[in-house]
Formats: sequence, C-alpha cells, structure tokens
Amino acid sequence: MLAANPETGEIKRFLTGPVGQEITGVITTPDQRTMFVNVQHPGATTEADAFAAGDLVSHWPDGGSAIPRSATLVITREDGGIIGA
Repeated sequence: MLAANPETGEIKRFLTGPVGQEITGVITTPDQRTMFVNVQHPGATTEADAFAAGDLVSHWPDGGSAIPRSATLVITREDGGIIGA
C-alpha cells in the first residue's frame, strides 16, 4: 500500500501484506488517528495439493505452522497524532 503527499507528490510505502494476500477495507476514524486495514486470503497462492499436505506459503498472522487467516489491523501513531501528518 502506497501513500502520497498531495502537496509534494512524494510517494512512500505505507505497508505491505503477507504472501498471497489482498489488502481491503482501508478506512480511518473521523479524527484520522486510527486506521483499519483488512488483510484477506493470506497464503491464497498455496495450491490445493500443497494445502492438503500442510505445505503453506504463509502462516500469517500466527506464524509457526498455523493455517493462514484473514484479519483486521488497527493502526495508530505512537504519538497519537493524525496518520499521514
């Protein structure tokens, strides 16, 4: 996911997701201090035979040998400020 500065046109990477995922549902609270981002289908690029054998391309978000699952991320700034400011 990229973020752009509308004044300078500078583009920076804001976040990346796990292998085989789709970033969806990006929204902020009205005060722009909290952002919600959905990560769907992590590991979706695992083929059926590999999945059946437990050979997964992703174990997100739990790691180890966990089956990958979708999740919602809650993003805030450490200083409590407006995201992107």
